[in-house]
Order: sequence, then structure tokens, then C-alpha cells
Amino acid sequence: MPPEGSWASSAARRRNMQAIRSRDTTPERLVRRLVHAQGLRYRVAARPLSDLRRTADMVFRPTKVAVFIDGCYWHGCPQHYVPPKTNPGYWSDKVARNIARDRDTDERLRAADWLVLRFWEHESADECSESICQAVNSRRPPRLSDGSETPTA
Repeated sequence: MPPEGSWASSAARRRNMQAIRSRDTTPERLVRRLVHAQGLRYRVAARPLSDLRRTADMVFRPTKVAVFIDGCYWHGCPQHYVPPKTNPGYWSDKVARNIARDRDTDERLRAADWLVLRFWEHESADECSESICQAVNSRRPPRLSDGSETPTA
């Protein structure tokens, strides 16, 4: 029996849903490992903006780059999303709300001068990490010959 007040239809379904990871997924870990190997440092599952109650998978605060690696099912991948057969009304609405929240997050971060990078879980980790490294490095201030950053006015 599911716990009282639970939306889960059964104890087995509840266990299944509790096992779904919201961070440290395999695609995230692969991309993070490659980016870290390139010498870049970042925050994991952090809020890019303190007043925005949403977290990015990787946050590069000094360069204002937020990276999201979205799951195909939960974020409605146009290539791989398959509507559920069980309780389709609830789950399709949930995915639609996730997509709308993703767009709202993108708009809010861009309004604060952040670069938002979104990747699907099925994309190549090598290509994702290369795009991330290029974006972060392009937003860094130029370095002087002694290795220090150029002064800003």
C-alpha cells in the first residue's frame, strides 16, 4: 500500500520514482569529467542566481555560464520523448511544465547576462564538453604575458 496522501499508485511505483536521480546522472558525470580534465572548475547543481530557486548542472560563476544536461523523457526531447501509456494526462502535463520552466529559466538567466548552454542526455559527452570549454574560455578576460588578467576599467 502506498503511504497515506501519496500520489504513487503502488509501493513499487513509489520506490521506482524515488530511485530517479535529479543530479549526478551518468551523462552529467561524463561531461563534468571531460571539462574538469581541460582545467576548468565549476559548481555542481548550484543556483546561478541566488534569487532563482533553480539549479544548473554546472555553473561557471566568473564567466556567467550555466550548463544544463536535460534528460530526454523529463524535458521532452523532440527525438526521443515518448508519451507515457500509464496516467498520460499527469505525466504529459508534468513534462510540459518542465519545458515551460526550462524556457523561463533560460530567459531569466539571459536577462542577467548569463550564457545558457543546454544539452540532451543523448548528445556526445565529447562534443558537449568541447562546446562548454569554448564558451567558458571565450567569456574569460584576456590574459597578459605574465599570466595575470587584464585590468578592467
